[in-house]
Amino acid sequence: MNRNHLATALVIAALQITPAHAQENLGVPSTEEAEAAALTSAHDANARTQGGAHGFFAIGPGAVPAFDGAKKYQLIPLMIGNVEWKGVEVQLRGLGARVDLLGDSRVQIGPVFNFRQKRNSSSDGSGRVKLLNDVDSAVELGGFVGYRFGGNRYGQGEVAVDVTLTKDVNDGHDGLIGSAQVSYAVYRSEKFFLNVDAQTSFADKKYMRAFFGVTPIEASRSGLTAYRPNGGIKDAGAGLTAGYQFNLKWGLIARAGASYYLGDARESPIVKEGSELQAIGGLALSFRF
Repeated sequence: MNRNHLATALVIAALQITPAHAQENLGVPSTEEAEAAALTSAHDANARTQGGAHGFFAIGPGAVPAFDGAKKYQLIPLMIGNVEWKGVEVQLRGLGARVDLLGDSRVQIGPVFNFRQKRNSSSDGSGRVKLLNDVDSAVELGGFVGYRFGGNRYGQGEVAVDVTLTKDVNDGHDGLIGSAQVSYAVYRSEKFFLNVDAQTSFADKKYMRAFFGVTPIEASRSGLTAYRPNGGIKDAGAGLTAGYQFNLKWGLIARAGASYYLGDARESPIVKEGSELQAIGGLALSFRF
């Protein structure tokens, strides 16, 4: 089965390129899913036979929250790329990347890299959040493991599960962040696909305090209540991804999703000042090579 799964790949692009925590706010799985049979072109088959590299690139506009808990939204470019060569797949996702070391296996495992841009409170925040400290950018390293099962020859009916865990190594938030996702291929044909998914994310206390906490000094300056959250489940969400393939080279992918904060994240004064519900949307044109 072809492993350049365009359906979810666009979404992961948005996850990795957005500032602060749009990667959780996007509410989408990291697991790649089966794509429409039309994407299994003769070009791909020849590339596999000859051992050559093959893959795709997609780009388009997207809208995401400015940071975790923000009321303000911003436009971003959604950019992704997948390159498969000799059974190893490199998945580029905007400012991040991961490597699936097992290629076409139903089991997926490999390293993950992500660059998380800083939270600029004064420019991206609203109300009293503008007076809080910024959160520096982070370099997150870790890994993922996933499994796909079921599905017909088009991939319809396939269920995919995925768990990702990363740690900041650049003294940004200095925390640990993870996610667990499940997705289902509702419909697949030679021209059209439709996926649904659900997910949750979790974080340690360092991450939670960096993005949801309010120190006594910040409270005095901003008027917000001082808040010191603990680690745990951060949010839960769901989404929908649809795509149409014009021909063997060109296609169009659309994504909509939303997540809702839980636990200590939901009780944060930053979220109360902003929004407990975080929505996203995006559209991208894809090209296969």
